[in-house]
Amino acid sequence: MTDVNDEQLDALVSAADEGIERDGLVVARDGDGYRFETPGTTRAGLSESELRPLASENPWFVSNWYYWERTDRSDTERTFLRYLEDADERAVPDRYEALADGAVVASWGQLRIDIGLASDGNRTYTVRNESDADKPPESLDVLTDPLDARELVKTDDRGRYRPLKTAPTLPTGWAFVDLDGRSLAETVEYVYPATIANWHLERRGELDVSHWRETMERQSGIYGVIKTWDRGEGHEHVELVAEACCADSQCLKRREWEYDEDTELGVDGGDGRFPCREPCSLVVTAARKWTKLEAEQERTYEFDLTPSEKAQVEAIIDAVADGEADDIREADIYRGANRYRARFLRAKRFDDEGRLCGVPAGED
Repeated sequence: MTDVNDEQLDALVSAADEGIERDGLVVARDGDGYRFETPGTTRAGLSESELRPLASENPWFVSNWYYWERTDRSDTERTFLRYLEDADERAVPDRYEALADGAVVASWGQLRIDIGLASDGNRTYTVRNESDADKPPESLDVLTDPLDARELVKTDDRGRYRPLKTAPTLPTGWAFVDLDGRSLAETVEYVYPATIANWHLERRGELDVSHWRETMERQSGIYGVIKTWDRGEGHEHVELVAEACCADSQCLKRREWEYDEDTELGVDGGDGRFPCREPCSLVVTAARKWTKLEAEQERTYEFDLTPSEKAQVEAIIDAVADGEADDIREADIYRGANRYRARFLRAKRFDDEGRLCGVPAGED
């Protein structure tokens, strides 16, 4: 049950002088009185003593206006919160019934966000990993301070450091509960830095994109070598970098940067909710290493492998590249990247110095 309190009524009367219009609610001065409108109600020439009880009879519309317009929050935060509950598309009665039933659920990257409704119309938010959607929040590690998210997201479920905050490796087993709108936005910011701001800028057509060439021109010191990679015709090397690092399986952002302002890359930028406005530090670091590797001259090697062994080498590379190696069970001996299959191949085809088929790499 949602009620309108005296603070909300006082604010409504005060704001009516300049006019109120939000999600179907209209309140304004009308001559010597007030006009009050909702999709199901229209009254004019009201005195203040008549306006107040009428507003109390429409608590959803009044509390909805108060939550979005009178709560001190930035435009970015307001837009984000309204997006989560689809406030621009769903009518107030429909939304409030769903909120009251706990049926409004949103996602942001790997985050599941449950939105509830307090008696005064304020929202309460619960955040957890979407992989824990079938677990009640109280069964998880319950948190309430957004600052706790900073430490929480540093490592994955195996305790490995996460250098890329938007990698799809968010740990499980926790839940932030009883958050208000501000605390929710702060928690999301710690989990996925700058994603709300960049998403909002993109919606407004104001996202400042720094493309590959522009970003690489800013590199100096040990990273300055990357600028030498732009040699010859085409930009296939940049497409290889993007394909390796910027796929949905590796990063939840949607790549918006291209080779330069006039040249698009020929690889998919992903389907993430929030945009990537420039090559990140992980991409720059990887590109520096690949710049050096790509400077090597190709050589021809001969190996004696059976068809099954060749297919197994390919399966091992695929499993490692797609992050699936750890998911292959020891008993699944039919998988090429199975640990025992790989150890058998090494025992058969590698020499004591760890060289495939005993073939040396050759002199640099």
